[in-house]
Amino acid sequence: MTNDSKRTDWSNGWPAPAKLNLFLHITGRREDGYHLLQTVFQLLDWGDSLDFKIRSDGVIHRCNQVEGVPEDEDLVVRAAKLLQAHAREPRGADIRLHKVLPMGGGLGGGSSDAATTLLALDALWELHTPAEELAALGASLGADIAVFIRGNTSWAEGIGERLQSIDLPQRWYAVVHPGVHIATAELFLSKQLTRDCETTTIADFIDGGCTNVFEPVAKQLYPEVSDAMDWLDERLQGRSKLTGTGACVFAEVDSERDALELLSSLPTPWRGWAVKGVNRSTVYEKLRSITE
Repeated sequence: MTNDSKRTDWSNGWPAPAKLNLFLHITGRREDGYHLLQTVFQLLDWGDSLDFKIRSDGVIHRCNQVEGVPEDEDLVVRAAKLLQAHAREPRGADIRLHKVLPMGGGLGGGSSDAATTLLALDALWELHTPAEELAALGASLGADIAVFIRGNTSWAEGIGERLQSIDLPQRWYAVVHPGVHIATAELFLSKQLTRDCETTTIADFIDGGCTNVFEPVAKQLYPEVSDAMDWLDERLQGRSKLTGTGACVFAEVDSERDALELLSSLPTPWRGWAVKGVNRSTVYEKLRSITE
């Protein structure tokens, strides 16, 4: 692709992959109010996607409607404007966001969309910003954005910005959305939330000794989440988990076929997906195709 065509043609199909939190502990709180966490971000081969078209007039514009998200509040638009200002880039961009991930589902959709926007526009504007610099920019919009910028399944600490890449077996998961939107702030305010977990290790996680401290709170406040976890547990011998602060729940399965078979009997109006864990974000395959 020539530089001229980059400025005039749509660059389509930029992946914004989802994540699962395979566990989530709170170990304390900083003076500024941010909670200190430990978690594993498992990247998936499934998520939203975005298209970009470079403009010469400096305007950043989201071309399609996203239900419940005004354009000027969208993390995608904010990320594009942040990179533009940081790099003093005179060009702009038209952006189309194709939403697949349920909003407020604990799958990292908004953060991943923003990360893909930063990576894509950095490439299409030919800025060559170092990944660490992009991650720092993203962190100013949301703590989870850094893991999607770096693009690796990771062990995370701090507020989610201290990342250590880990390679996990590529497992299949059945993901279920029980049709409810969880207010994350409500869960953090709950007196039932455990905020003083002892510091754990990767070895503890591998041995299965880690949980999600938000699970009991989410199940208590949102019966739909409890019902979805019970539904999975009845079929998978108690293997259900909550991702992030929810509302999506998931369980590891042996194969894609097993996930699809399980989800074929999903109650209405729940939604479900068979997804595979990956150790490297699919957005980097797109980046290679653009830069080679």
